[in-house]
Amino acid sequence: MSPLNEEQLQVIRDERKEQIIEAALKIFARRGIIGAKLSMIATEAGISQGLLYHYFKSKDELFILLIQQAIQESIDSMKSVYQLPGSPIEKLRAFTQLDSEGQLYFMLIHQARTSDGVPEKAKQLIEQYSMESYVVDILEPLFIEGQKAGEFAPGDPRQLVSTYFTVVSALMTLNIHEDEAYQMPEVDLLLRIVTGRP
Repeated sequence: MSPLNEEQLQVIRDERKEQIIEAALKIFARRGIIGAKLSMIATEAGISQGLLYHYFKSKDELFILLIQQAIQESIDSMKSVYQLPGSPIEKLRAFTQLDSEGQLYFMLIHQARTSDGVPEKAKQLIEQYSMESYVVDILEPLFIEGQKAGEFAPGDPRQLVSTYFTVVSALMTLNIHEDEAYQMPEVDLLLRIVTGRP
């Protein structure tokens, strides 16, 4: 068997780094920065703690990277609503499908906003990522279009976006996978907030 070339080694390194990032997202989202330990992340990733240090110098560095990714994923996801087919309400219905991967990012951002011990750089990133400057600005045109089409409730579209996103954020930060009795509301029930219809 011939030795791996540099390109093959780089692929392995990239895959290993992604493995660590996925494991860290799960641990940080559930435990916050104080409750998470690098040993837990290494165990979740299926690697040794020593190998983890080859990729990340500290828990803070890994946490900050994840916050940057969570914010970018959130922004990209909201912007993608405009690429979805259908009317404004159909686009919002498809966008509102609440999945477990998205939940981890919501939980991570919630941890960064509310936990002690969050690195200063992560706090600054979260402060810049405000509901007003990102969420409302990105989704407002969809809500205005929905109001013009008679699909969304009348009123201040920015307030409607804010209310919708606050409810979705709250649902996403609930640890729904721990309690089997908890039922995530149906999407159409959630959308009543936007449509104003029973």
